[in-house]
Amino acid sequence: MPDSRGLRSLPSVASLLASDAARALLRSHPRAVVVDALREVVGAARAAVGEERVPLSREAWIDRILSMLPGEIASRESLPMRRVINAAGIVVHTNLGRAPLPGEALAAVLDTARGYSNLEFDLAAGERSSRLSHVEGMLRALTGAECAHVVNNNAAAVLLCLAGHARGREVIVSRGELVEIGGSFRIPDIMAESGARLVEVGTTNRTRLSDYENAVTGQTALLLKVHPSNFSVHGFTGEVRTADLARLGERAGIPVMEDQGSGALIDLAPHGIPGAVSLRQVLSAGPGIVTASGDKLLGGPQAGIILGKEDLVAPLTKHPLSRALRVDKMCLAALSAVLRLHADERRARDRVPVLRMLLEPEERVRARARRLVRAIRASGSELSLAIERGGTSPGGGALPDIFLPTARVAVSHPRIPEAVLEERLRRGTPPVVARVGKGKVLLDLRTVRDDEVPELAAAVSAAGKNAGKID
Repeated sequence: MPDSRGLRSLPSVASLLASDAARALLRSHPRAVVVDALREVVGAARAAVGEERVPLSREAWIDRILSMLPGEIASRESLPMRRVINAAGIVVHTNLGRAPLPGEALAAVLDTARGYSNLEFDLAAGERSSRLSHVEGMLRALTGAECAHVVNNNAAAVLLCLAGHARGREVIVSRGELVEIGGSFRIPDIMAESGARLVEVGTTNRTRLSDYENAVTGQTALLLKVHPSNFSVHGFTGEVRTADLARLGERAGIPVMEDQGSGALIDLAPHGIPGAVSLRQVLSAGPGIVTASGDKLLGGPQAGIILGKEDLVAPLTKHPLSRALRVDKMCLAALSAVLRLHADERRARDRVPVLRMLLEPEERVRARARRLVRAIRASGSELSLAIERGGTSPGGGALPDIFLPTARVAVSHPRIPEAVLEERLRRGTPPVVARVGKGKVLLDLRTVRDDEVPELAAAVSAAGKNAGKID
């Protein structure tokens, strides 16, 4: 319990507000923010009274509280969502916002958002138009689809397709594809919300074409194939290829839908990354509907892309859910800019950050690691630094079996535990997200931009200071 004599030495909020330091802050910050921050700092001081070995005088408390006040005000006025340096090595990091946008997309968003735009207005005809006209044509050209539609994410795309084509009817899915991905998104739950009835076929590890064929009834609305996303099954396994399922659907007169997930527009196999089948390749196998994400391997903003045959996709644009799930002008601006980059594969590989990071040669990543080490050592830090070879995941549930060779800088300090170093980096400005392993903080340079190296070096050097004071 705090000592009553110590509490009497604490200044009141009113007296602190009358100080020159507080008055100066009131001239540049809203009064409500300053008052709330001051109450917070005084409250923390009240809780700390009993922890002081030597009781502080009133003047000492005033100095301490006023010195802490600017930082508390800054934390209250800063935006809650902040840019971070991703030194974890995961390229499509869901918790860190997935795909970073290329400069062209950022410029398009700024130009569209800072004023009015022709979002739903045909400038040539002088009349209202569809907001999706800005991306539909490019999606058709890039994928070979007859028709395209865009909603706010891939889960919404799946929901809309199921609600639009299978409400009150059956959808046949392999048991091995009843997936759950991040955020507790489960195919059976989405299906239940859509009003469709799930029909499971096959087993967890093996499903045959005859399993689908034997399950077809007069109530079957769709044959659904789902990309396993963030896991893979090895050993005694078997699945039905999309092309075979499409032929069955054609014979039975039942549409086939595939949730492709990753949204790749480029076949990455020739570049040493197998498994990332492009949307054009998926559609060429014959499904009537394909859904995908815009912010995974496509490298754009969060969006759900629906592609396929005209008679299956076009009706979805008129479905009541389409308005509830529609994308806004900033998403469309960013998506259209990214799609334009994809019109030239070489340009996309060079300009779209996700593709650039995935395909960057290991030696260039190692060169960036060497730059980081030199910059940290130049600061005179006591930190121990070593460059290590490692492997990292593309992330985003896109390529669960792929590990990319990478270079990491292993950081340690003789008197600061690795957990403290990691926390200092994570809570710094800018925040740095890293990994911890084998008693060291591991900074993966595959996901660090060249222009972020100086910032990262400064953040690491700052985290290694004040060894005598452990947070």
